[in-house]
Amino acid sequence: MNRLKDLREDRDLKQAEIAKELGISQRGYSHYETGDNNIPTNILIKLAYFYNTSIDYILGITNIKKPYDKIK
Repeated sequence: MNRLKDLREDRDLKQAEIAKELGISQRGYSHYETGDNNIPTNILIKLAYFYNTSIDYILGITNIKKPYDKIK
């Protein structure tokens, strides 16, 4: 998933820093970035909130980086 790597690098973060934020190992996170493992829904949600974007953007479904409006 190049989007994950791009989002991380845009913030000058290391994989270990994101992994810590998510409560997973650096190796586990690395497998998400390379596409070796599917990203669980709960991790996708955390990543979308962390990067202030949508899950669709992370997954490459849309090129619109702006997150969706929150449900009130």
